Amino acid sequence: MNDPTPRVQASLLADQVYTALHQSITNGALPAGTRLRVRDLAADMGTSVMPVREAIRRLEENGLAVREPHKGAVVKGLTLRELVHVYDVRLLLETEAARRGIEGLDAEGVNKMAKECEAMRTAAAEGRILDALDHDEALLTTLYTAGGNPVLTDTIRNLWHQCRAYKVLGATAADREPDSSLWSYQPQLIEAARWSNPKTAAHLTRRSLNSARSRIQTLLDQEAAAGADPAP
Repeated sequence: MNDPTPRVQASLLADQVYTALHQSITNGALPAGTRLRVRDLAADMGTSVMPVREAIRRLEENGLAVREPHKGAVVKGLTLRELVHVYDVRLLLETEAARRGIEGLDAEGVNKMAKECEAMRTAAAEGRILDALDHDEALLTTLYTAGGNPVLTDTIRNLWHQCRAYKVLGATAADREPDSSLWSYQPQLIEAARWSNPKTAAHLTRRSLNSARSRIQTLLDQEAAAGADPAP
């Protein structure tokens, strides 16, 4: 019987490489258009090329990387049209996920959301935008998971991954605005959860996403008007 240990080790290495690359993409360290050179990444991470190839394959499956002629795998960017489409889909899915989540949420879930909200607001006040977004997504994941449809929640999380770089861009810009409403929806959402009000939760989610879509589109339009290429 063959020893399964090498295959297990390779799988664990691929998981580690994937996690590292995923984090670098979502925090902007590997911006859109960056070539994912297998041998260079393997050398940087101290692994063989096989775990890196497997990690890149997973990134492609999750919409974070794409194959381009004469380049190989590159970090995927979103055009303005694609970004608007992503937010259109998020609007449909997350409004429904919020409504379902409120209906299935218990007291423990509400308390978990409240803790994530407090951590989010602390991180935002300290200028730790990436941490604030992580807590925001954890808060929403708790709510959406309570709806009892894991396919819906996983689909939403995949969309978050695809537009993460632009969420960071929009959040960073909005955080400089003294009257920004960026971090104001979450406490209202928790109040809707405490009162078991799915209609209000859906309304707040719709407003939040419309605001985010408008904010990011304005930024990208400004870059395009200035002659920049906002989304490779």
